[in-house]
Amino acid sequence: MIKEFEFFHGAALINLIHHKKIYSIVTYPSAYNSSYVINDGIGVYIKYSKKRLSPWRFTFLKEHQDEILEMKNKYEKVYILLVCNDDGIACLDFTQLKLILDHLHEEAEWIAVYRQKREKYFVSGSDGQLKYKIGVNDFSKLTTYADLYEKIANKEL
Repeated sequence: MIKEFEFFHGAALINLIHHKKIYSIVTYPSAYNSSYVINDGIGVYIKYSKKRLSPWRFTFLKEHQDEILEMKNKYEKVYILLVCNDDGIACLDFTQLKLILDHLHEEAEWIAVYRQKREKYFVSGSDGQLKYKIGVNDFSKLTTYADLYEKIANKEL
């Protein structure tokens, strides 16, 4: 039987694979089964919401944020993928995450993702909101760095 987190994480990871810039995905040692390392140098943390319609809410415990920070200290780039049921995925980089969840990790904080039909995602969190919207399934920042890591791995740079 497929576990629920495997179903939603699989949806996120297959979206990355289809961008053809990903050659390696491994699990990051974690108690929460939420972290991965892409192309040997990019951290990815996945959260999902089963809620059918907007807004989708994601809870970030202190331990989750500590783990993301640990990945950030180990890898130059870290991305948070918020799987909004079957609607799509909001991809945040670490800087965007810190705009909505600051550096003070409380016991439990939240991120909310909103979207109206045919629009981009609006993202807010316990400590603020993004001043711009995020594209649905827009992995361009992540795949740009994945391409760079691929070139480094292949000694093309």
